[in-house]
Amino acid sequence: MTADTTGGGTAGVAVRGLTVLYDAQCSLCTFLRDWLVRQPQLVPLEMVPAGSDEARRRFPGLDHAATLDEITVVGDAGQVYRGGAAWIVTLWALREHRGLAHRLSTPAGARVAKGAVLAAAKWRGSTWGGTKQGGGTWGGAKPADGTWGGRAYGRGDGWSYDPSWGWTYNPPGCADGSCATSQ
Repeated sequence: MTADTTGGGTAGVAVRGLTVLYDAQCSLCTFLRDWLVRQPQLVPLEMVPAGSDEARRRFPGLDHAATLDEITVVGDAGQVYRGGAAWIVTLWALREHRGLAHRLSTPAGARVAKGAVLAAAKWRGSTWGGTKQGGGTWGGAKPADGTWGGRAYGRGDGWSYDPSWGWTYNPPGCADGSCATSQ
């Protein structure tokens, strides 16, 4: 697990408290916030809405627009955890989930944590139609045809995804005569 040490000299410093910056406009984020505060904590977790005046006052060096895009957790000594590392350090703070956090901190576990973060970003994007508060998109750019976010999604290379069927491949046709033929 890695952390930005924006506080300077925080490597090896004990973590005695964590601040979780969550998107207060996201139903998944507020659900997880409520779940976290109900869990027995080995390290105290404090919840602060990302991008809020309180977050800006407490952490003036953070990119607050980025904290709305990606889960961010700040340690009491200035450690900054983002994405999968933020999920892992948050689980590490919970009594009943510290073992899981240790498993997720391995190289294989980090891929699982990253997948969870990407799945959450995809879900957030689908519930907001791909657009976040203040502009921009979650989980990549939304195609111009509006098919991103839980609905059918097609790419120009012939691959398409439908939640009911999964990924399918239909090679592009050669009606315009631009592709090579085997004749």
